[in-house]
Amino acid sequence: MATVPLWSDAEAEADPRVRAVFADIRATRNSDFINNFWRGLANDPALLERTWTGIKTVMGPGTLDPLTKELVYIAVSIANGCPYCIHSHTAAARAKGLTPQQHGEFLAVVGTANQTNALVNGMQIPVDTAFEVGEGL
Repeated sequence: MATVPLWSDAEAEADPRVRAVFADIRATRNSDFINNFWRGLANDPALLERTWTGIKTVMGPGTLDPLTKELVYIAVSIANGCPYCIHSHTAAARAKGLTPQQHGEFLAVVGTANQTNALVNGMQIPVDTAFEVGEGL
């Protein structure tokens, strides 16, 4: 259960800042769907604006392809234990072409990275000099 009200479209229409962000989300994503994350952030229009601007910038066109960006987002969401973000960005990744086989392989990489991270942290293995910036391999 949410700890804040989730704004309806009618409530969003009554606030010009929220209305503008919701309109931009719809236009950017070419969809009428506004998910609950944005509806919750609408309680603080300034936070809604800042967060949307940041997401739109980072997840927009760049040197990484859109599917790679979604996979990174999912991996961080798994590490942070955020079920909402895992679900929403897995759906976005599927919309960007993620196949079931790729998803399985991706989860195997995430699981292996979690395991080896825990082992390295537990043993406090020092970083090899060759891996430090300026040393190169």
